[in-house]
Amino acid sequence: MPAGLIALPGVYQPQVDTRLLAQALAQETVTRGTEVLEIGTGTGALALHAACRGARVTAIDVCWRAVATARLNAARRRLPLRVVHGDFATRAAGSRYDLIVANPPYVPAPETRLPSRGPERAWDAGPDGRAVIDRICANVPALLRPGGVLLMVHSGMCGSQETVDRFGAAGLGAEVTSRALVPWGPVLRSRRAWLERQGLATDAEELEELVVIRAQNL
Repeated sequence: MPAGLIALPGVYQPQVDTRLLAQALAQETVTRGTEVLEIGTGTGALALHAACRGARVTAIDVCWRAVATARLNAARRRLPLRVVHGDFATRAAGSRYDLIVANPPYVPAPETRLPSRGPERAWDAGPDGRAVIDRICANVPALLRPGGVLLMVHSGMCGSQETVDRFGAAGLGAEVTSRALVPWGPVLRSRRAWLERQGLATDAEELEELVVIRAQNL
């Protein structure tokens, strides 16, 4: 994963989930001409990782600051990267890819409505944490070429088996390929009481499980 990335204020910076996804990406066959889509690019870290290997990469984000950040990081590295603003389902409609990478918002939040601005936009994902995950499950099958692969990271708190089952119902072969336990960050800690009331956490819980799900268009 590229080091020394610039991040404009409010843009999600690479963390453990990004690194876990980068490790999964490194295991995939990416060659010159591989068509790659990144959903929710942030700083562009994963998109640039693929571009370094010769892939033709399109990176999408709903946040204008993230779009500007990814473009800036690509320019600094002189790597070709197409970065577009907007919702992935709209902007990628009609295209098909060999590889799709996604690190969507997945933190359960009390508010049903997703935030439209601020740093919370990168992590808040509705009461069950699946507001964006479920949209990816619904839309990605049509975006993958035959044999194409999706790599997505999210919290085990959101139901990794549900994600696997949704992809399976859509005709994809899906499985959890890696897991990691990380200490709760400040966002989860600030919501402990609410998470416990929702049955998403226990009072003794201090570690969050992150999973990478690999889904392939068979």
